[in-house]
Amino acid sequence: MSHKENHRSHRAGWLRAAVMGANDGIVSTASLIIGVAAANTTQDSILLAGIAGLVAGAMSMAAGEYVSVSSQLDIEKADLALEQRSLEEDYEEEVVELAQIYEQRGLDPILARQVAEKLMDHDALGAHARDEIGLSDSQGANPVQAAVFSATTFTIGAALPLLVAWIVPLSLLITMVAGFSLVFLASLGAIAARAGGASITIGAVRVTFWGALAMVLTAVVGRIFGVVA
Repeated sequence: MSHKENHRSHRAGWLRAAVMGANDGIVSTASLIIGVAAANTTQDSILLAGIAGLVAGAMSMAAGEYVSVSSQLDIEKADLALEQRSLEEDYEEEVVELAQIYEQRGLDPILARQVAEKLMDHDALGAHARDEIGLSDSQGANPVQAAVFSATTFTIGAALPLLVAWIVPLSLLITMVAGFSLVFLASLGAIAARAGGASITIGAVRVTFWGALAMVLTAVVGRIFGVVA
């Protein structure tokens, strides 16, 4: 009988960016709409603020993801370059270093040495990248992918509370935007947890709690500093 395991760690890069973008889009736009609405302003002003928040937020998420992931890649490339120099200058010491890592993981010294030699014969830099530095090809970061996923999901997430604010009357705007946004957040948490193989309930509750807290605090600030239109 064959046994196939469906691992999901390879999704970590794009899933993190997508969830962060969608979550931030829903939370920031809903909070902005609720905060402005709590300041007793007009519905047109609320929608204008929401649209501005959507555009600015999407660009900010894209730029932030691209810069942060690019910085991560720069660090990884520097580490690999350093390891490559070490391999060129003292190959034997690198064999010993890798063998010691395998010994710490439970192999006896002779077997650890054999494994280190075999892996380094095949791909010395790759072996040290995986087992010494902790880099994995399957989880490699991609700045463009992260930026696109984050900006796209932010736009989708932000559009949801903005659509609610456009449809509902001003008298129900805060209640409806808050209620629907919590539903959107719970759905996002459940979908993300499902994609990552985690508990759907925990994922939904976690995302919803922090989103609700953000909206409450923004509404309080809007109420305190608001003026009558």
